[in-house]
Amino acid sequence: MIKTDVVILGGGVIGLTIALKMLNTGREIILLDPEEPGTGTSYGNAGTIAEYAVLPVGSPEIIKKLPSLLFNKNSPISVKRTEILSLAPWLIRFLYQSMPKQAAKNAQAITDLLANSRLRWEELADQINGKSLLNRNGNIYLYKTDSSYESGLKDINNRKKYGLNAEMLNPSELNKLEPNLNFSEGGASYFPDGAYMSDPGKMTKLLLDASVKKGCQVIKKEANRIDRTSEGVKVTLADKSEIITKHLVIAAGAYSKKFAKQAGDYIPLDAERGYHVEYDMKDPLLNRPCCSAENGFYMSPMTGRLRVVGTVELGGLSPEISRHRVSHLEKGALSFFPDLGKPSREWLGFRPSIPDSKPVISQSSKGNDIIYAFGHGHIGLTLAPVTAEIVESIITKSKPPLPISEFSVQRF
Repeated sequence: MIKTDVVILGGGVIGLTIALKMLNTGREIILLDPEEPGTGTSYGNAGTIAEYAVLPVGSPEIIKKLPSLLFNKNSPISVKRTEILSLAPWLIRFLYQSMPKQAAKNAQAITDLLANSRLRWEELADQINGKSLLNRNGNIYLYKTDSSYESGLKDINNRKKYGLNAEMLNPSELNKLEPNLNFSEGGASYFPDGAYMSDPGKMTKLLLDASVKKGCQVIKKEANRIDRTSEGVKVTLADKSEIITKHLVIAAGAYSKKFAKQAGDYIPLDAERGYHVEYDMKDPLLNRPCCSAENGFYMSPMTGRLRVVGTVELGGLSPEISRHRVSHLEKGALSFFPDLGKPSREWLGFRPSIPDSKPVISQSSKGNDIIYAFGHGHIGLTLAPVTAEIVESIITKSKPPLPISEFSVQRF
């Protein structure tokens, strides 16, 4: 049996950043993940540091569009029809959180959590020698028609209530930033404070290397069960071996729900199935990530490739790839760049989704021997550094970097 100070369940960007943060406090750390750390959803995302992502997924506008969004196979948000009954409790909570009062409250909490995300990442990237991977030239939402542009203007004005810095661009202004996009109408919104990574997988590898160098022990085994004992929290692995720890951090993303339940907390977490396709190319077609506002996917320039990523498919943790969702991304990319051809590769990952779009960053209901750090939805990469700061404050019983009651497990 192994004994340690902190065990972190989950080797994604959240778990890796927490590991590095806690190593700086002098504690012994074990990181548990059955796969190679940093190769899951933290690798396959759009790479954006998105301080502008202040609005929750659930909103009054979503309620109006919900039937078409959920049952239109080409919608940016869809539900696997075989999973509708099992998703019903989650969807009911989601509808409630989409009401005006709840949505506004959630947006303010997300805004507070997102503050200074770019600065935090700049400091972290500098610490792990990853500054060359971090680009600081902003991000863009694209509107291909005048009607879409008008809807986008309303959306951006709503975000500006929360202090967002954004500029609306007409087609000629957009073309100056992105010469390969030639719009005849519509335009874009530009977020100059946004940033992105040219290779999220490489950044997480740098996090892993920095943590291991500082003494983090990585165990590539699956955890089956957690139990509180008189000695500490016992983690039982799939091979029946055991680890006893003073503090257990559950940062297993979409796989966190069962461990929280074992710790005594029910959390309405479900999985969003996220896809990407990539096109290998020497020279990037874009200068920054550009999101198609109508279709809900990003086109992100990355080292040696263009990654087309996004849409939301609620439908559990099945590894089966939806050919329709992949085709939807391909068609979307071709609508901007008709000469792309077939993608070089495709990918499926799982985002942890909570009805109010707020992560759970909190001690468990029974104490700070077990800490939750999951449910970040589409902004886990963005929020990794501040999440690590909050977890450190919970373990060390120090003042957190911001009020954290909105992210408590007690809200359920």
